[in-house]
Amino acid sequence: MRMRVPSLRARRATAAAFCSIVVVAAAGCARFDDTASSPFTPEPTFGSGGEVQPKEPSPPSSVAPQPSVPDDPCFDRDPNVVATCLDATGGLVMLPDGASALVTERRTGRILLVTQGQAPTEFASVPVDSGSDGGLLDIALSPTFEEDRLVYAYITTATDNRVVRVAPGDVPKDVLTGIPRGAEGNAGSLTFAKPGELVVLTGDAGNPAAAADPGSLAGKLLRVTSLSTAPAPPRPAVAASGFGRAGGVCTDVDGGVWVTDRTATEDRLQRIRPDGGVGAAPVWTWPDKPGVAGCAVAAGAVAIALTDGRAVAVLTTDRETGSVSSAPAQLAQNLYGRLGDVTISGEGQIWASTVNKSGGEPGPTDDRVVKIPLPSGGGGFD
Repeated sequence: MRMRVPSLRARRATAAAFCSIVVVAAAGCARFDDTASSPFTPEPTFGSGGEVQPKEPSPPSSVAPQPSVPDDPCFDRDPNVVATCLDATGGLVMLPDGASALVTERRTGRILLVTQGQAPTEFASVPVDSGSDGGLLDIALSPTFEEDRLVYAYITTATDNRVVRVAPGDVPKDVLTGIPRGAEGNAGSLTFAKPGELVVLTGDAGNPAAAADPGSLAGKLLRVTSLSTAPAPPRPAVAASGFGRAGGVCTDVDGGVWVTDRTATEDRLQRIRPDGGVGAAPVWTWPDKPGVAGCAVAAGAVAIALTDGRAVAVLTTDRETGSVSSAPAQLAQNLYGRLGDVTISGEGQIWASTVNKSGGEPGPTDDRVVKIPLPSGGGGFD
């Protein structure tokens, strides 16, 4: 059985839904450089669906009132909350069914299966070193996940950052080792651009000079085509370099790669075209540095988790050129706190993971996986 591919009708519906988001200009919060424009036509990859609406309060009853909140301390009355009481999260990825996801706990090394209305269950566990800002930082599903149940993880060890292959009940197997680690700047991200090609974004490990060093794997976008776990795999190809603190990497169905990272002067969104070309300037920059993190792409839009900005930024893109011409919409700002990653459900809704236990002010049910509510009158993903 192969991974589920949404129908053409569903993909078109989601494309229309993404493009219907109202993008509200945020003057002074971002800078757009139109020199980054280049041909780019992402195809819709997700299904369609409606926004989850808040539950209406029950009418008054003549019987004795029941407790409105269960005794469970991890119960969250917000209907958009999918999972609660997680440790500080790392990566978040939607499963082929479109209704459940895998989320990582950065410090514990656990990979958890989360579905709304059900308690999280452990899918696998990976030994990690989380003494700095490292740990279990991101995961990507095998392109044949429904057959092999394999995931690829970006982790920190005592000596380096690396990519490992994880199977439930088995010991993680090394795929790529020797990515520099540091006291900070260990974040990394990964995703499959196509079967047989894993794209890995590495951080600069707190050393900007390493990002410019062709001999270092730090601060690079790598294309890993040898997924063998045999010793001494070939060195991956460098698709781009000069990245600061890694945010996220996400791809469209044509193989175009979108990358977010943080530098000393600004946060950035960049695009590497399917032919490998890189624009002369970032697609978008944030001089106010809201902490760009994980990203997800569907036709006509890029969604980005903002850690310090405490929101999801959605940038609409031109279907012909891939360029961005208006300021990002800010969704769920200050609603769930610091956000670390995003993914898209089969209903076309953005799911996000919180990172309030990593430098934030965690609430009683943090950290969480949540569905991002859409602004009233701002369109939807249906």
